Amino acid sequence: MARRRTLLRAAASGLALSGLAARAQAAWPSRPVRIVVPFAAGGPADVYARAVGQKLQEMLGQPFVIEDRPGAGSVVGTDYAAKSPPDGYTLLLMSNAHTVNETLIPNKPFVLTRDFSGVAPINFSDLVLVAHPSVPVNNLKDLLRLAKERPGKLNYASSGPGTPYHMAGELLKSMAGIHLVHIPYRGSSAARTDVLGGQVDLMFDAVTTMAEHVRAGKVRALGTTGLQRSTVLPEVPTLDEAGVPKYEATIWLGLEAPHGTPRPVIDKLNEAVTHVTALPEIRQLWARQGATPLFMGAAAFDKYIENDIAKWARLIRSAGIKVD
Repeated sequence: MARRRTLLRAAASGLALSGLAARAQAAWPSRPVRIVVPFAAGGPADVYARAVGQKLQEMLGQPFVIEDRPGAGSVVGTDYAAKSPPDGYTLLLMSNAHTVNETLIPNKPFVLTRDFSGVAPINFSDLVLVAHPSVPVNNLKDLLRLAKERPGKLNYASSGPGTPYHMAGELLKSMAGIHLVHIPYRGSSAARTDVLGGQVDLMFDAVTTMAEHVRAGKVRALGTTGLQRSTVLPEVPTLDEAGVPKYEATIWLGLEAPHGTPRPVIDKLNEAVTHVTALPEIRQLWARQGATPLFMGAAAFDKYIENDIAKWARLIRSAGIKVD
């Protein structure tokens, strides 16, 4: 009888605690929420995080504070977020730089699929492959032919090893069977400057950033990297239609939460982010910037992340790509 009373008390206590937890989750958010951005202030990730955070604040009634923590190719800020309490009050703004780093930087203090849960994707943006006018090519087929005639003689700039600009080049090399020399820089601005100046032959760059130079004739656009033409450069074919079937290498962004964050909080966030990215004013603004909203449930986003990790792992291993 005493044992039965103890079990009943324990069960009642457990029910009370679960009820308190449910009420606490239903009340989320009851204080400010941080979105950790592990990239430099003013970059695309920071800009889109602020746009989404402002709308979430309006919807959910609590401040969404953007906290930029760049360093070590996103590792510093991501590790900070991974070690934060899994209570829904710290989120990570992540990109496909993270899925690349899972293989490229094996000794990180975190594992993406172990230490985080997907919340929701935000958007994706195309890149554009450009050539300096001194390179004797007018389109992608010209480039592929020239690269095969002169293996290792053409080069391309990137904003650094493992960045989307670098990986877009490596994917083209792998899928087209060509040899281009990678010239890494410590940021996209310096890389862009040298391509515009003719010191480097080629570059994959953000469509919105490079579009003005394409229109001014300072570089020649050979193709964009999505599966559909860019709204910013609709006259430029995709690499898929221009000669490398099924080529795709976009920049995408999303939100994650530390593993263990309550599922009701993640579901509430997913619903809120989906609402924000579907707003007509957001979609119109992002279309002008070359970004397209992404929509997925939290579980589907987790699977999307896993698939992206696998995609880049295959390329990194087959090409022997390493970070010094």
